Amino acid sequence: MLKENLRNVESSMQAACERSSRSRSDVTLIAVSKTKPVEMLQEAYDAGVRDFGENKVQEICDKYDKLPQDIRWHMIGHLQRNKVKYIIDKVCMIHSVDSYRLAEEINIQAKKHQLVMPILIEVNIAGEQTKFGVSKEDAVLLAQEIAHLDSVRVEGLMAVAPYVEDPEDNRKYFREMRQLAVDIQDKNIDNINMYALSIGMTGDYPTAIEEGATMVRVGTGIFGERAYP
Repeated sequence: MLKENLRNVESSMQAACERSSRSRSDVTLIAVSKTKPVEMLQEAYDAGVRDFGENKVQEICDKYDKLPQDIRWHMIGHLQRNKVKYIIDKVCMIHSVDSYRLAEEINIQAKKHQLVMPILIEVNIAGEQTKFGVSKEDAVLLAQEIAHLDSVRVEGLMAVAPYVEDPEDNRKYFREMRQLAVDIQDKNIDNINMYALSIGMTGDYPTAIEEGATMVRVGTGIFGERAYP
């Protein structure tokens, strides 16, 4: 079942890339494995997945030593400053940076491990009260603030678009994210890149790819519905 799901996702990604004249290699598939058991992650790994996304620090810590070491772990959920130290040496990227104080803490912990942590600025593109992230306007200011931190590197933007029945309803938000990335890149801020655009989830990732996503975060589409304890 999981392998078939993966094949379907790959097929949809390939088709979306072709529709937008992009190479499939331009888009990273992040398998969102929150609440899923290690056995399912191993099955996805065996089918070729190397990028996994988790929402909770505890889940990364629990799974990290039980799975192959060449997995690239992405922290995609809301991150509290006091938990940064637990994952700083385990993840390849933190997608959910929405404040200077969080970036500062990541910088402090990265220094301790003599590494530079790639991060994305999380934007609440639809202005939803239930979502984390900064406004479009504040994203530019936050990038400028973070720029002087030498052990973090801003690589782009992330957004969680609204839950919609019709993915077309989110196209405007994906376009806004792409334009925001262009606008920030045009400012030529030192230490700020806009290579990565982490947008699109199970319900709308083909649309996100058509609008410029370089990373899509697919959970249910690969692993099936989540069973919350």
